[in-house]
Amino acid sequence: MTEETEDSNKPPKRGLQNRHVQLIAIGGTIGTGLFMGAGNSIHFAGPAILLVYLIIGLFMFVMMRTIGEMLYSDPKQHTFITFITRYAGNRAGFFARWSYWLTVVFMGMAELTAVAKYIQYWIPSMPGWLIQIIMLVVLTGVNLIAVALYGETEFWFSMIKIVAILALIVTGIMMALTGFKTPVGDVSFGNVFNHFSLFPNGFGNFINAFQMVMFAFVGMEFIGMTAAETENPREVLPKAINQIPWRILFFYLGALFIIMTIYPWQKIPANQSPFVMVFQLVGIKWAAALINFVVLTSAASALNSVLFSASRNFYALAFQSKAPFLQPFRKMSKTQLPVNAVLFTSLMIAISAVISVIPAVTNAFSFVTSASTDLFLMIYILVLIAYINYRKSDDYLSDGFLVIAPKIVVPLAIIFFMFVYITLFFNPESRIPAIGSTIWLIVFGSIAARQPKKALK
Repeated sequence: MTEETEDSNKPPKRGLQNRHVQLIAIGGTIGTGLFMGAGNSIHFAGPAILLVYLIIGLFMFVMMRTIGEMLYSDPKQHTFITFITRYAGNRAGFFARWSYWLTVVFMGMAELTAVAKYIQYWIPSMPGWLIQIIMLVVLTGVNLIAVALYGETEFWFSMIKIVAILALIVTGIMMALTGFKTPVGDVSFGNVFNHFSLFPNGFGNFINAFQMVMFAFVGMEFIGMTAAETENPREVLPKAINQIPWRILFFYLGALFIIMTIYPWQKIPANQSPFVMVFQLVGIKWAAALINFVVLTSAASALNSVLFSASRNFYALAFQSKAPFLQPFRKMSKTQLPVNAVLFTSLMIAISAVISVIPAVTNAFSFVTSASTDLFLMIYILVLIAYINYRKSDDYLSDGFLVIAPKIVVPLAIIFFMFVYITLFFNPESRIPAIGSTIWLIVFGSIAARQPKKALK
């Protein structure tokens, strides 16, 4: 191994503008789960789901601030994973580099599968594998042409999600103010608080809601990487990260509050999208198609970000290893893009198209993607540990983008992420993937433990 990082050579071109990062930052905090899974999460926790989102949002903000502070101190870096190697040790860095890259690739495969299903809503006769290949070719092209094109694409993907949520919130407020009646009762802000109970479906379901909501936030750390791709990362990064709490309050809590204003929370079905239900109420007959379009762009946005993030991490990984097979992935295009890293990442994600035509492998694939998602919690914990060590190092920038009360909030965030991981073992649906991710931790952790304690010179 070597201490050399991705900035040892020409770094990827910084082609993103401030408006790109700000919209990507907003879109990055809004997952597909809000549109499709809000009914299920409300079913689990009732109005207390607002508290669950608030708590998780707070700790994700702490984690993002630690990434922001380290990137601010060294804006040459294009991936936060580098800091794990630097401040948590080479062995932890080895585990994080490979685990994060593979986890993000599996996330991309899952999003590509989702994209195919959403497109088949309109074109049911088109094979899923063909849709996946076409979409992957298009988004790979976006990532190979210029960073600015990636930014522009994400800008409009994010805009679609934002407009959909704004439309829901405005519609709900107008309904409440005009005394609109639904088949299940009046639209009223009081619907949220009527028969309020912190654990309406039991304490166990309230706890299970944490793991459901947690994975709606997975991928938020991509924001740090996009900010690092701007001409002025030290100016853009604090703005993008500091606005996260307001976005969570407005887009997540605002949308959920309005949904429960329109429908009494006790009567919201778990298996339907509340967004579809609301837009159908106001006479939009094609509401299902509209929300399908929104979640399609959301999944495509996630896939686009996966290609961007995973390729940067693989490019960095090539510089942090002396393995001969990784050296070609140091190559940069004439437009200063990690071309080989993008192509290889895309090729790995394309395996999803092969899996989709082999029914026997589908269940195994679902298991692997679920297990890999759990690994994000481990990566977040390693980021926080690296941050604690960063504050003790000579690199610590005392007048930088500082975390507030780090000695209190960072250890609390570590405990919280560990708590969420432990809860996975108490839910029958998440238990087996949690066991799988634990096996990964043990097996790959033992491989990482055999690496040099310090990076080789």
